[in-house]
Amino acid sequence: MLRLLLPLIAGILVQYYLDINFIIILVVFAVAIIFFLAVNLLNASLKFKLAWLTGICISLIFITTGSTLSYVKNADHKKNNIAKNYTNNAFVIATIQESLIEKTKSFKALGKAESVISNQTNPVKGNILLYFKKDSSKTLLHYGSRIIIHKSLQPIVNAGNPGSFNYKRFCAFQDIYYQVFLNRNDYQILSSENKFFFDDWLQTTRTKVLTVLRQYISNPDAASIAEALLIGYRDDLDKDLVQAYSNTGVVHIIAISGLHIAMIYGLLIFLFRPFNRFGFIKWIRPFVVLIIIWGFTFVAGAVPSILRSAVMFSFIVIGESFSKRINIYNNLAASAFTILLFNPFSLWDVGFQLSYAAVLSIVIFSKHINNWVYFKNKILKYVWELSSVTISAQILTLPLILFYFHQFPGLFLFTNLIAVPLSGLILFIELLLLIVSPLAVTANFVGHATEILISWMNNFILHINSIPFSTWPSLQINIIQTILLYLLIIGLANWLMHKQPKSMIFALSYSLLFFMMRSSDFIKHNQQQKLIVYNVPQHQAIDLIAGRNYQFVGDSILLQDEFLQNFHLKPSRIQHRITAADQLATINYSNNLICSSNKKIVLIDDAINPSDVDKKIKADAIIISQNPKLNINQLAKAFDCNQYIFDASNPLWKIKKWKKDCENLHLRHYSIPEQGAFVMEL
Repeated sequence: MLRLLLPLIAGILVQYYLDINFIIILVVFAVAIIFFLAVNLLNASLKFKLAWLTGICISLIFITTGSTLSYVKNADHKKNNIAKNYTNNAFVIATIQESLIEKTKSFKALGKAESVISNQTNPVKGNILLYFKKDSSKTLLHYGSRIIIHKSLQPIVNAGNPGSFNYKRFCAFQDIYYQVFLNRNDYQILSSENKFFFDDWLQTTRTKVLTVLRQYISNPDAASIAEALLIGYRDDLDKDLVQAYSNTGVVHIIAISGLHIAMIYGLLIFLFRPFNRFGFIKWIRPFVVLIIIWGFTFVAGAVPSILRSAVMFSFIVIGESFSKRINIYNNLAASAFTILLFNPFSLWDVGFQLSYAAVLSIVIFSKHINNWVYFKNKILKYVWELSSVTISAQILTLPLILFYFHQFPGLFLFTNLIAVPLSGLILFIELLLLIVSPLAVTANFVGHATEILISWMNNFILHINSIPFSTWPSLQINIIQTILLYLLIIGLANWLMHKQPKSMIFALSYSLLFFMMRSSDFIKHNQQQKLIVYNVPQHQAIDLIAGRNYQFVGDSILLQDEFLQNFHLKPSRIQHRITAADQLATINYSNNLICSSNKKIVLIDDAINPSDVDKKIKADAIIISQNPKLNINQLAKAFDCNQYIFDASNPLWKIKKWKKDCENLHLRHYSIPEQGAFVMEL
């Protein structure tokens, strides 16, 4: 199966990055099919001699299959996609796809576009992020409600900050291209609804589960963890608590995934064990297990992380039922193949990559690690088995963790040893709570027990997170270094497990290349000198960078808001390998003036009177912040400058006015909210 999966992945990647004409894909596919059939019509002797050609044809068939999947899924190739049919001021009819989720200032829901109405009505496909003003919306709107929107939709855009998450691509992979904030007079509710029975049942079931959890678990933090652990509902989670789980390496507990499916699968196997002596159970068990696993998957929202796990375990269950010898590698490849057939863009899902890396790592390494130590004591033996699984899971996920998250949980082993069994116990008690929920007295007792266990787990995670050096931050590596790390791991593993000396030589070579690249990176960053104006909505945020240090200029609230820092500023600082400093040796900032050896930048955050300036001040750039009362004509009289930067603390309507003034005066301009962060070498 792996021989089919790799060409499929290659085809998806080639099509996504090169966007090959569909006619070429069809021609290659047809030629490969013709040659494959022609070879198979030959006699056995010639067929054997041309086996290599058969292999090439099969690879080309699956490469073109992957390319076709990627082509068809791409919105640019869909004539009825909303991204190709929507124009400003057109009306849009959309169906709400989920129950409204309460946010700080709004209610959020996913809307499925049905049609765009301008001069005519055009049926469309695609999703919209809907934000409703907090009023009576929640009582009027629900899953299946159809609304007509008569406010301009805003396209999903990236913040454009260095190293930032590609939010636009993330949304596009989910078929989301627009978002809109709606006041009550911006939409009308249509009388007809658009519901599917199965989806409606799922929404109702999820709502009932949430109601039970909130009724019998009074502590908000405990209730939010219970919701995430049982059905993957994450909207009530405290951001600081989530960060603590992430820092300590146990975020997989609250990101419903293979861990939860594995626990339920293990529970089902345990429950069936007493009945295994009955022959008919052998045939009934796989069907019951699959029904329960997929039932749990859909009630949990059928999010990608749990869908992956459900598909993976489905192949394992089916494999166990029809074969005494199970090839786990084929099962893994088959499940990945199936997922990519339905959604080729899953390949870019970090969860997809981490899930398969973790499972593959456990399959390859856990047995070998477990054999390092032998314990007669059953408790110690269990602890070591769990430790070997935890350690092995980190081996192939480590490069991905460093590449995507730039940190490593130093105490992951100890944290997982406590948190994973505890979360399993909590999951089973939550299932018990749902069963006994009609019995108020019993449900109160079970709910209280659940709350106590979750509070213990939360306090444990927060305590571990508070330990100095429990997390190793700012570990930035690029894609080439990530590949080198994988080659190093493969070489070392091959040497240790199969005693091949050549593998050790290769591993040493890869490690040398890795450290040479790291050293080159450090040298380059030691010499950097630049200014970055970030795109942080409604805020001024500037980093002055000299070598490995930076000085922050901007709103003081950003120094206190850890979420805004982590989302907008931290990725850039990790990418540039910089740490905070009060002063910089080669860049001076005072009185709204930034000076380096060859650049002068002026910061303007208040009105300026040109008559106060005797002669024009020469500047390389002017950064306008905090929505000052001025016009560009005034500034042009006071400054000899040809570059104006308007940051995200200014309203967009004012920026558009300033841009027109700049164009009339033939001055260069840069709008941070529209174009992303501004970077200048100093």
